[in-house]
Amino acid sequence: MMDSLFHRLKRPLAAVFVGALTTLAFAPYQIWPLAIVSPALLLLLIDKQSAKHSLWIGYAWGIGQFSTGISWVHVSIDNFGGMPKIASVFLMVLLVGYLAVYAALFAWSLNRFFPHKQRSRLLLAAPALWLIMDWLRGWVMTGFPWLWLGYSQIDSPLANFAPLGGVELITLLVMISAGSIAYAALSRQWRHLLIPAVILMTGFGLQSAQWVSPSMDKVTKIALIQGNIAQELKWQPSQRWPTIMKYTDLTRENWDADIIIWPEAAIPAFEFEISSFLSNLDAAARMNNSAVITGIVNQGEDKKFYNSILTVGQTPYGDYRYDMNQRYHKHHLLPFGEFVPFESILRPLAPFFNLPMSSFSRGDFIQPNIDANGKQMAPALCYEIIFNEQVRQNVDDDTDFILTLSNDAWFGRSIGPLQHMEIARMRALELGKPVIRATNNGITAVTDYRGHITAQVPQFETAVLRAEVPTTKGETPYRNLGTWPLYIWVGLSLVIGWRMRKGVSSL
Repeated sequence: MMDSLFHRLKRPLAAVFVGALTTLAFAPYQIWPLAIVSPALLLLLIDKQSAKHSLWIGYAWGIGQFSTGISWVHVSIDNFGGMPKIASVFLMVLLVGYLAVYAALFAWSLNRFFPHKQRSRLLLAAPALWLIMDWLRGWVMTGFPWLWLGYSQIDSPLANFAPLGGVELITLLVMISAGSIAYAALSRQWRHLLIPAVILMTGFGLQSAQWVSPSMDKVTKIALIQGNIAQELKWQPSQRWPTIMKYTDLTRENWDADIIIWPEAAIPAFEFEISSFLSNLDAAARMNNSAVITGIVNQGEDKKFYNSILTVGQTPYGDYRYDMNQRYHKHHLLPFGEFVPFESILRPLAPFFNLPMSSFSRGDFIQPNIDANGKQMAPALCYEIIFNEQVRQNVDDDTDFILTLSNDAWFGRSIGPLQHMEIARMRALELGKPVIRATNNGITAVTDYRGHITAQVPQFETAVLRAEVPTTKGETPYRNLGTWPLYIWVGLSLVIGWRMRKGVSSL
């Protein structure tokens, strides 16, 4: 009996290890070939297995991926949750267990509906089903599209496909490559290794494609203020004005910049509480022909709270006034950090569910660009930068830059902020727009329209990043079309794979 049990557990145990390897494909390690190798090994592990056993193998793979890949989430729960260690670990286990469900569903559905070892199963059905599971993970319960395989390719030749179809197209190509490797290994038809080789070579070739071009005659001088405020002190009443004055002093030294940017919720107060200060800041910015953008928390007349972005100084609105209609309000809120699902049940259970500012309301999905000193910026507050479709729809014909403000201090010296920056780089490449990213303690950086970091300051230091950023002209195909061509591909792949599922292995 023990031998039988061990035999049945061999594949799930191997899958945990293989899934854990996937994390090495992402920042800060960026061993990008592992993002192809890992799902290829998963496909080999579920070969000739029942749908039920495949489900557990896929689940084990997901446990490996997410227990290592999002380990940084535990930093915020453990440091700021106010819970016993065992309770914080339990919450982390629940999160990882939930996210692993999508890999389990992939493996189950592939072996349930496409059980035969044939090309259509591995080259059509498997990539299509993977994308479906990724889309579901990015949508269910507000979505968590972190660690999509395509993000790991930001520095690989496959990155050059991003302007064509975004991170989902790259993920599709990763899975087609993985399926080709798996099929070659199973069938000993090694010519199928030409498929990933051709995909990679095509990626190299696309490097010369010029979808957009920089307008070097339209350069904006940017100053990003990294305040490096300790998260455990930030919301203490005694630290309010020291924090505000720290940002003010650093701003005063950089009035020659066209736009000065503070990070998410840089001001630890409600806007209505400091209207006099903001009026003075507005006047100073106007006098110096500059604009200041900052994250701030707000309370509307409806008594709802919002995580917002405020612009003062050179704006089209005239002198500063408290007007919620002139603010950007975050739409995609972070579960538990900014809103609590099943609030009436969970809030009484533990201090973790009462973290500061965990009762925000949503802004609209599409909102006007921020207008600062004549430049148009498509905003994405922190977590929102991972939602590619939201960012795409908020970039319009007049957008000069993508602006993202963040506060990754919640996650300490973990890999989380580095993965976050990797995702932001993908948005630049997809949409052909420079990304300007201001954070409390890193990573504060500017990328060009190809997603390359052109300026950055060290993490965990008080610093000001100065950069001259050109806007771009032209549009990428992804900016115009989005992902609907991929939906068509997925549909056709499943139909063809279904019709061929009973064919012989050479089909």
